[in-house]
Formats: sequence, structure tokens, C-alpha cells
Amino acid sequence: MDFQMDLGCILQSLENKSILVTGSTGFLAKIFVEKLLRVQPHAKRLFLLIRPTKDETAKQRLQNDVMEKEVFRVLREKYGKSFYSFIWDKVTPLAGDIAYENLGIEENSLKEEMWREINVVVNVAATTNFDERYDVSLVTNTMGAKHVLKFAKKCVKLEMLLHISTAYVAGEKAGLILEKPFNMGETLNGSMGLDIEAEMKLAKERLMELRDDGAERKAETIAMKELGIQRARFFGWPNTYVFTKAMGEMLLGRFRENVPLVIIRPTIITSTYREPFPGWIEGSRTIDSFIVSYGKGRLRCIPAAHREILDVIPGDMVVNAMIVSMAAHSRQPSIFIYHIGSSVQNPYSIPKLGDNMYHYFSKNPCITDDGRPIRVSRTTIFNAMDTFWLYMTLRYMLPLKGLGLANAVFCKHFDHLYNGLRRRYNFTMRLIHLYKPYLFFKGRFDDLNSEKLRMAMKDNGVVDEMFCFDPKCIDWEEYFMKIHIPGVVKHLFK
Repeated sequence: MDFQMDLGCILQSLENKSILVTGSTGFLAKIFVEKLLRVQPHAKRLFLLIRPTKDETAKQRLQNDVMEKEVFRVLREKYGKSFYSFIWDKVTPLAGDIAYENLGIEENSLKEEMWREINVVVNVAATTNFDERYDVSLVTNTMGAKHVLKFAKKCVKLEMLLHISTAYVAGEKAGLILEKPFNMGETLNGSMGLDIEAEMKLAKERLMELRDDGAERKAETIAMKELGIQRARFFGWPNTYVFTKAMGEMLLGRFRENVPLVIIRPTIITSTYREPFPGWIEGSRTIDSFIVSYGKGRLRCIPAAHREILDVIPGDMVVNAMIVSMAAHSRQPSIFIYHIGSSVQNPYSIPKLGDNMYHYFSKNPCITDDGRPIRVSRTTIFNAMDTFWLYMTLRYMLPLKGLGLANAVFCKHFDHLYNGLRRRYNFTMRLIHLYKPYLFFKGRFDDLNSEKLRMAMKDNGVVDEMFCFDPKCIDWEEYFMKIHIPGVVKHLFK
């Protein structure tokens, strides 16, 4: 890679450009759109792909689910009463869905206008549920990537396709994980026979079987979720999400031809570090489920390797990396992959998170509905799953069985206590089941390509400030104690 980065270069790369963004109502896309509109108001147009709902059009969702969110507070303050005039001058909401050909956009004249005008396509759309239905995850994370690529190829002024993936397409690999693309059909465990068309057919046939058998909607969803986990594990991935995202990358690599392609692989994305203001977050992300549960007194122990790193990166740093990579690789007909994380440059750890949660909620306890502060204790960390299972059996399962028997004998006199203990047990087990691969993750994400981008920017301090994505500048204890955990409490506690 040979490129020079300065403030003018990065901002100029956005000027008078038309950019298509998918997944526009998602957390990362909102930070991205806000940043573009704030730092480069002379961008020509942002086409934002939004799935309409039964009750709301794409334009209504853009206003209610995007522009009215707090992340746009700084822009609203800047433009005042002219805010929506500015927005409608720059932003075009599109009713569509990447699960369909041509992104589900029906109006021919609109498609033709987009193909004439769009310079950059940014694919942020994804279903991020670890245990999503296999059919849903395939059409969005896998085939959706291919649909976005096909649409991008029709854009005559296309300078780049920027695709957001996840670093955890690496599965449960240990050691240093390189920024390299997948080969078509590659698996993590060496199993032969990964064929994406065959996986699509398998999901379709299983769904038809369930419906022919008259399965209820809930049973159908459970069966399709189980199928996704089974197929993922068969080929070496821990869950449906990262498996289908990996297959999406395979399709992009196989069919991109000469399309300039950047794949951004973030690690665990957390609240904003600096921009548009510290601590903005939306939706319960991976570690936030643990923070919320701990603060509410529902989580007292977790299984995790004592010294294992928790690779986290603030959302605004991911967005800065996206914008800088767009400027660096415009019109370069190759594929570039970036890990955006902290495990190599500035590692954080699960025990440190436990300490930060304990100190924060000890000083700032959550309050129950009846006004009582929730007391927290230090999180017990079990460094082996066997020890954790034993603890859960002795602490919850055996008491639950005894309490259930007593509850039946005494005509449900202990109903409240029994149901509360059962809910806590079920919640903890589900949380651990979903996140176990990350609690014992032994990999480190090499970020040599990202470091080269940062070095290219290093000589200009203003650029470093405006588009910083260097995790070395973060004091993790200060970030979690003063920014992230307060942000989680403000935005996610209910």
C-alpha cells in the first residue's frame, strides 16, 4: 500500500460524492451517516436503504429511527430550525432490502438514477443475532452481500464497495489472526464440501419440510435456528452469525472482478469514544448484556479464561477507519482487509471489565422499582467450563429442584421465589451459551494494514484527532468508568 493521508485528502474524497448506505437504521450506520454529514456537508447525496415496516414508510423510519436519535444532537444544534431542510437536501431514503435482487428497489427511474450517480457503496446491513434463523441469516448476511455487489457493479461511477464484516469470521482460532481474505468454500476445521448454493437449498428444503408438517411458527423458528448452529459448527464456526458473514465475504471475493473492495472487520463494538460525543450507544451489544445483567444484580459469575483479552473498539473509531479507508483505496481495483480492534495495540481483559463493573455499580447502584439500591459483589470468574457447570448445578439447579417440589407441595406458596431463581438461572445459561466462544477466545487480531493507514496519517495531528482509530490513545479504565458504562446505563437500562 502506498498512499498519503492528510485532512484535505480525506475530506476532499467525500466532497460532491453520492454514497449508498445499507443497514441505515443500525447503530454503526447512524454514526457513519452523522459523521459524513457533519464533517463534509458538501457531500452530494446519501442514499439510505431502509426496510419499511407495516406501519412506517422508509421516510418515516429515517426520521423516527435515525434522524430523531440523540446521535444527531450535534448536527441538530448546528443547523437549528434548518436541520431537516439540510437533511432532505442531502439524504434520500430508499425503501428496500439487501435480501432481494436490486436491493428490493422497485422504481426503475430511481434505480437508473442511482446507477448513474453513486460513487461509493457502503454495506453495513446485517442480522447480528448469533443464533438467527438459518434462512434469515443466509439471505441477509450471505446472499445480501452478493446482491449489494451486483448492484454496485451497475454503478458507472463506482469508486469502491466498502463492506462491514466482523473480525470473528475467524471463529475460535488461537494466536495471531491475519488480515487475509477467505477462499471460496474454505472452512475453519478443514471439512470438505462447503457449497453456498447447497446451504441455501438445504435451508429452503428444511423450511418446506417444517411447513408441510404443519409446524407452528415458534417451532419453525426454533428448528431453523438449530439448523444454523448445526451447519456453522459442522464447518468450524461457533454460531450462525459469523458463519454466514464469512460466506458473504467468500461471495464478494469470488465475484468482485475488478471492483475496488474494502472489507472492514471490527471486533466487539462499544459506545462512542469522542464523536459526536462520548458514550452514545444503541442496542445491547455483546459485552453490554453482561454489564446490564450485572448492574441489575442478575449476573454473579461468568466462565472465562482469567488472562484472556476482550477485544473491544469504540463505534466512532470503526467509522473513522471506514472513512479513511474509503479515501485511501478509491478506484484501486483490488481487495483490502482491515481488522479494527485493540487486542494487539492496547489489550483490555475480562477481569478488568469485572473490576470496572464492580467499582462503577458500587458507587452508582441501580435502583429497583420500589426505590432500593441494588448491591453488587465482585464477579466470580471460573476459568474452566466444568467448574462453572458444577457451580451452576449446586447454586441454582439443585435448589431449583428442591424449591419446585416444595412449591408444588405447599400450593405454589414459593412461586415468586421459585420463578425468580428460575429466571436468573435460565438467563445466565442463555447468556453463557451465546457468548462462550468469546469468553475463552485465545486469538489476537493482527492489524498491520490498519497500522499502515494510521502511520500514513501520523504527520497531521488534526487528521489524527478528527479521524482517529488508534486504540493506543484509549485509557480503558477511564473509558469504561466514565464513558461506556455510564452510556450503557443511560441508553440501555430500563
